[in-house]
Amino acid sequence: MHRLPLGPLYYEFSRHNEPRLRVQPGDSVLVETEDAFSGQIRTDEDRRDKTKRPYGNPQTGPIWVEGAEPGDTLAVHIQEIKPSLGQCATRTSDPKQLAEWLGTDCPHGTHVCPIRDGFIHWSDSVRIPYRPMLGCIGTAPDTGVPTTMPAGPHGGNMDIVETCPGNIIYLPVYVPGAYLYLGDAHAAMGHGELSASGLEMPSETIIRVELVKNKKLAGPRIESPTEIMTIVSGCPAERSMAEAFARLILWMETEYGWNRWRAYDLLTHVATLSVGYYAFGTVAAKIEKRYLG
Repeated sequence: MHRLPLGPLYYEFSRHNEPRLRVQPGDSVLVETEDAFSGQIRTDEDRRDKTKRPYGNPQTGPIWVEGAEPGDTLAVHIQEIKPSLGQCATRTSDPKQLAEWLGTDCPHGTHVCPIRDGFIHWSDSVRIPYRPMLGCIGTAPDTGVPTTMPAGPHGGNMDIVETCPGNIIYLPVYVPGAYLYLGDAHAAMGHGELSASGLEMPSETIIRVELVKNKKLAGPRIESPTEIMTIVSGCPAERSMAEAFARLILWMETEYGWNRWRAYDLLTHVATLSVGYYAFGTVAAKIEKRYLG
């Protein structure tokens, strides 16, 4: 297994950075990542200082995948996500869209929680199950350099809870080597990531990277042991939902032999949605594999 230690923190999914690791398809990698606060919050007294670290969601990478070419697909198997420090942190900051109803006098709310025995100890009386996931994972586009704030066809800051151990993340390849980045691990997160902060933690994440040749994707997909799903980001969220469902229908048509209009009918009755950070309009449209035949 390769190990990619914590190094430069990248805040863009860029093809212009020198690859820090080169792997063959099928290789496993333990990747060290920093938390979304760039390591600035370790105690309840710490505060996010954007004058020193103005951006969020730092990434580790890029990882060069040998043989990856534009028009291929990476299949990233997430095998394990462990906390590096045995704790996670969150904060309440600007309530943004909620300010219309809640006001703007929101306390800073820095909150550090220990992780032990399979739980996040949020308070003396509240325990949250440890359900780790990656907020960010993506490849580098061939034009432009997206930051680690929004998500897009390359992946990025999707904040989808299904980007978790046991699942496969499918990402389009736009440039030779793919330039894979990942980071922004959460110990747990609710749908919508309401305060724009999950239970953020530095992590050691183990992935296995496979390469699917000559398979061009319009955007990220996720496969779990029981579901398949397509992810789309953008506002208004209603349009993202529609496009995600359309991509799911086309996936069912091309790889599972479904007539698209029968798939359209079936999804009307059995599909579900997962919601990333609500302000970015990120959604995953899902169907259970048992319906696919």
